[in-house]
Amino acid sequence: MGVKGLQYFIDRCCPEACVTVNLREMARQQQASTTAPHTSNPTLVVDGMACLRHWYSCKDWACGGQWREYLDILKRWVEAFTSAGIRLVFFFDGVVEEQKRQEWVKRRRRVNGEISKIFRHIKEHGDQPGRELFCLPSGLATFTPFALRSLGQEVFCSVREADYEIASYARQHGSVGILGEDSDFIIYDSAPYLSVAKLRINSLTTVMYDRQRLCQTIGLAVTQLPLLACLLGNDVVSEEKMRDVRNNAMAAYRKNSPAPHYGAPQGQVVLAVSQLVSSLWSTEDEETELVPQSLNLSAPRRELLKKGVCLYTLPGQKRPELCEISSLPSAFEKYVSPEILKACREKHAAAEGFMVYTVLCVGVTECSNTLEDEEDTELVPQALVYKPCRQLIYGLLLLLGHSGRIVDPPAIREWFVFPRNPLKEPDIVHPLPVSLPCDQPSLDLLWFSTGPDVAALRLTAFLTIFGCPEFSELHGVIEDSLLAALCLVTYLVLQVQTLSLEDVDSYLSQAVCLRLKSSQELQQIELPLFSSRAVQLGSLYVRGLSHLLGANCASGCPLPSAALMPWHSFDGRLFHSKYLLAHSGTEKTELLDHDSSILSLFLQLREKLTETCNKRGRVLQSRPNAPQSRPKTTTQSGYRDRHSGWAPSGGTCWREREETTGGHWRGRGRRGREEETEARREYENTDGPWARGGHREGGRHFHSFYPDDHDRGNQNTRRPPKPRGRAYNNRGKYQLAPRWPQPPAPGT
Repeated sequence: MGVKGLQYFIDRCCPEACVTVNLREMARQQQASTTAPHTSNPTLVVDGMACLRHWYSCKDWACGGQWREYLDILKRWVEAFTSAGIRLVFFFDGVVEEQKRQEWVKRRRRVNGEISKIFRHIKEHGDQPGRELFCLPSGLATFTPFALRSLGQEVFCSVREADYEIASYARQHGSVGILGEDSDFIIYDSAPYLSVAKLRINSLTTVMYDRQRLCQTIGLAVTQLPLLACLLGNDVVSEEKMRDVRNNAMAAYRKNSPAPHYGAPQGQVVLAVSQLVSSLWSTEDEETELVPQSLNLSAPRRELLKKGVCLYTLPGQKRPELCEISSLPSAFEKYVSPEILKACREKHAAAEGFMVYTVLCVGVTECSNTLEDEEDTELVPQALVYKPCRQLIYGLLLLLGHSGRIVDPPAIREWFVFPRNPLKEPDIVHPLPVSLPCDQPSLDLLWFSTGPDVAALRLTAFLTIFGCPEFSELHGVIEDSLLAALCLVTYLVLQVQTLSLEDVDSYLSQAVCLRLKSSQELQQIELPLFSSRAVQLGSLYVRGLSHLLGANCASGCPLPSAALMPWHSFDGRLFHSKYLLAHSGTEKTELLDHDSSILSLFLQLREKLTETCNKRGRVLQSRPNAPQSRPKTTTQSGYRDRHSGWAPSGGTCWREREETTGGHWRGRGRRGREEETEARREYENTDGPWARGGHREGGRHFHSFYPDDHDRGNQNTRRPPKPRGRAYNNRGKYQLAPRWPQPPAPGT
């Protein structure tokens, strides 16, 4: 949650409570003091959400994330502790509790303002902003738990307030400390609170905020800290609710302390409220009360304070009956079996699932900020792009086996952040039924049954959610991560009508090239400039991976979760470089790193995608949209003209070329044409790279593709030619964008 002003007070006004400690030595001392045999290593509980900004130190953050480099950073971070004999246990937020919703909304709106500044910078300067505008890549909180699990770490996802679960676990297991950046951890009577912001990973030293020394300084007992926190303001009891109490406390403090030692206003407020709290309990009877009667408050505000204080009371600590927290029933328990509810709770808590728990057990789902340009009306916000597939996910979870018999169909409350969404209330979204080839199988069958027929049904359910059930024939033929990428890009093409052939080439080329590149090679990619549109498309793809993950969990996991992780199918810098090349009309051989085998695989995937889209009436068009390095101001061209890559008033493309059928460009050179023709021949030949015993469709073989030798070629550092007629920074006042059209459901 976080207590308003307390962290500042401790850091600036209470130096005696800030103690530099060596975590290796703390662990050694705890190990020495334990007499029980075969005791496990000392445990450090880590607040994963607080660490994300410290973990993600990659050069690129605006392009969508350098996921392999990020995985390497996590690995080194974990190894620093395990080599010191410290066991790590990670916790991540699994739900947003309703009493915190308004604070969550307030923060999301603030971040939206920062994202607007990021896009203004990119469009005005053509590069990534500095760290002063740093924003975490979309999906980082979603995929980091899976990354840590892949490194063999113990990871938990909270089913209620994460701070509470962290403090509870640390107290129950006698942990050496809680590593985080949240002043609530000094309020909980739990393990020592250790600062991740001040952590020096090489020496494993940091600052411990000493709870007892703080209490000595402000004249309170540890049991009085929860009331202090609520009067100062936190995510449950807002600052505004108790402002008059603090004002009265400040007046009394200044009257009794004409020359206070702590001159800063923040320091004075903490001391003033501390003096008020220490004066409230005058009798033994009042000591058992959460909020003493001497604090004259209205009944609603008193109840709010009681609720806030209760949230700091951990299991095993003395508490009145009103603080006992009972487990709430599932929001949709009448639609699913007890076994399904039990399984989704267990998977959620173990950070093995995504989306399913909050839908079935809470009836709510949310998505935080995404790097989206609110001034760009050509690209639909990701929340709306993926809404049709979410409706099918909800249908799979809630309607499977109940079609035609539901009198009161369930609805999910969605809190999704996107431009111009005021977040005043949730969007009420109803499930859509998933059309499967058999007669309404139950969710229990999908989740718990075995056998090849059920496995095939799981895969069909998963692919149907994204409108491409025919891709089931590719399962086991191409790598699972490529199948997931193909499924996702196909869905995007069906949903986003403004995606072009160049956009598809960008997505697919980076997916097939990524498999052959090391983390170091990806870091060395140089980008001559940044495209605001490519930034959005990168974030759109990563958000799509999280929807793949949710659909996979709902379908009974037909694909391994590892195949849906971004480090297997996406790198921000690689995608951005491919985008710049594809939109500048680069030959396919260069786009595919001059590797004929990769080019062949790319062409196979693209042809499968275009065939599927053509069946649904979606024909891809070539529409080059290369950004220019130095945007020019114009007051005449409209918004669409300035962002489309086309000249104003219906003129020709920024780079005049003749287009041939299929979107290939003439004049790309004889060698390029020959290499591409040869790759197509190899693809269409039944003895080509996929012709290794397998599946046939329409007289063409589809088989596993594992080239023996990989030529990684040169880095994609070619600077695209300067275009004409495009300018970004026509600032001034913008009118509200029109309401986004509702995308069609997959397959319609």
